[in-house]
Amino acid sequence: MAIVDKHKLLEHVEGRSELTLELGCGARKRDPKAIGIDALDHEAVDIVGDVLDVLRQLPDDAVASVSSYHFVEHVEDIEGLMRELARVIRPGGKLLFVAPHFSNPYYYSDYTHQRPFGLYSFSYLAEDRLFSRRVHNYQQLNAFEIRAVKLIFKSPRPFYVRYGLKRIWQLLFNLNTYLMEFYEENLCYLFPCYEVRYQLVKKGGDSPA
Repeated sequence: MAIVDKHKLLEHVEGRSELTLELGCGARKRDPKAIGIDALDHEAVDIVGDVLDVLRQLPDDAVASVSSYHFVEHVEDIEGLMRELARVIRPGGKLLFVAPHFSNPYYYSDYTHQRPFGLYSFSYLAEDRLFSRRVHNYQQLNAFEIRAVKLIFKSPRPFYVRYGLKRIWQLLFNLNTYLMEFYEENLCYLFPCYEVRYQLVKKGGDSPA
């Protein structure tokens, strides 16, 4: 699909010291300072186009941070996305993904979803020093290191009582990585998790944890 740069931002990315991107921002950007990229045009979107195509327009090591909220589950070529992010994010740059957990029953209602996510999903695509369980890195993608993973429990409106109860579960299961791994192996279908939050850092810099 054609790229529509609504504010001519791609022409000036090399001059920006703190370039931040929000992928698949939709109608509402979480970070008002970020450049919003989405395949669908909304008021909050700065660049309309396929995210991979837009990233390919950026120079190497140009981006300080990238975030996305319920976007990555729509991506068919996640390995290609990670390679392109590894190219454009500078050493020490930050990467944030929030995606549905595989036990979230609402995940399966959206026919545009490609895959759900779990604790170890990005352990296949980045260096993982957090969890006891080890997994294969099939594509030898090691440009990023996983710094934090958090399980998010909640219910949508108007289920406020359920929401409060699930916040208690969230506090409990995120106390340490042992409880996170125990939960996902043994309890996830008894107490479904809504989403997972991943924080990664591009290796080679001095970004704080």
